[in-house]
Amino acid sequence: MADDLQNGADPGFGVYVHWPFCLSKCPYCDFNSHVRHEPVDEARFGSALIREIAHRAETTRGRRVASIFFGGGTPSLMSASTVARVIEAIDRHWTLAPGAEITLEANPTSVEATKFAGFRAAGVNRVSIGVQALNDADLKALGRTHSSVEALAALEIARKTFERFSFDLIYARAGQSVAQWRSELASALALARDHLSLYQLTIEPGTMFERMRDAGKLVVPGPDLGRDFWDATQEIMNGAGLPAYEISNHARPGAESRHNLIYWRTGDYAGVGPGAHGRITGQNKRRAQATERDPQKWLSAVESAGHGLIEDDVLSREEQGDEFLLMGLRLAEGIEPGRFEAMSGRGLDPRRVQSLIADGMVEYTSGGRLRVSAEGFPLLDAVVADLAA
Repeated sequence: MADDLQNGADPGFGVYVHWPFCLSKCPYCDFNSHVRHEPVDEARFGSALIREIAHRAETTRGRRVASIFFGGGTPSLMSASTVARVIEAIDRHWTLAPGAEITLEANPTSVEATKFAGFRAAGVNRVSIGVQALNDADLKALGRTHSSVEALAALEIARKTFERFSFDLIYARAGQSVAQWRSELASALALARDHLSLYQLTIEPGTMFERMRDAGKLVVPGPDLGRDFWDATQEIMNGAGLPAYEISNHARPGAESRHNLIYWRTGDYAGVGPGAHGRITGQNKRRAQATERDPQKWLSAVESAGHGLIEDDVLSREEQGDEFLLMGLRLAEGIEPGRFEAMSGRGLDPRRVQSLIADGMVEYTSGGRLRVSAEGFPLLDAVVADLAA
């Protein structure tokens, strides 16, 4: 997986498209998602996405798009015709690479699942389905609007429609035991093809779950039990031949999410849509971009100015280095220290590195890459902070 990153190879260029609308707001979600009680003017928002695509392409001429990712929100609420328009606009304003990965996030309600054939015809070749749990009680506790039966039906349709698909599960849920998770994960593996995203439940600021926890209405596993969940997950996934290539993502070799690898390998990507982020390099500068989060304000800005950017800042070399460590050390392949030095203008502190090696937290590969060890991954944030200091 790391071979193409040797000698400073380009991690690739992607386009992220954000569709911010959802049928309901999940209590654990801190993403930029919005529930509309009136129908969304999809034609108008679709046209605005296309206009913002044209703006980003003007500033990134000559780039070839290796990956498109429709995220949200709930992109599967879009019509297949809008998805097709957006893909065609990306290909027209940039150029889609042969075999480009085009992923769309979907929720497994029966209405949306029947749209998979339309998305496939529109050009989508990979779906990522937000299953989150395989039993109705936990789905209800997580605020999901689908049932386990609908989830299984959506996965079966995805299997028949797409060569590549993935689905998400959340573990270390309130009241869940490690034994229950082992059983659920075994069931998930029987349903999966070659990729699973497995997220340990975290309580994010500003979410309903945070308010419930603070009010004593939600109790989640503590650190020791959380580590037991983590260890069980790694054991089962390694045994099934789907090791973690990133801290929460597991795949058979070759089935990794190419789009997310662009992020984690510190590649360039353009972000369009309300609340989208991007990283663009040009003229020896790397820029951090973000658009207006409020959908209506974003729409008005794009229709009047051609884009919804509210941030377009040049990253300092120190900021680039910190971001490189933060993203790259999430990967099992680790980082190339020379690339860190080229980006940040400084080398890693050898004393800190050796101290972390002595503690069993990081290790060098035979190819000279620095990666977090299996023992260090559960403490990733602390390891990154130590190396970045």
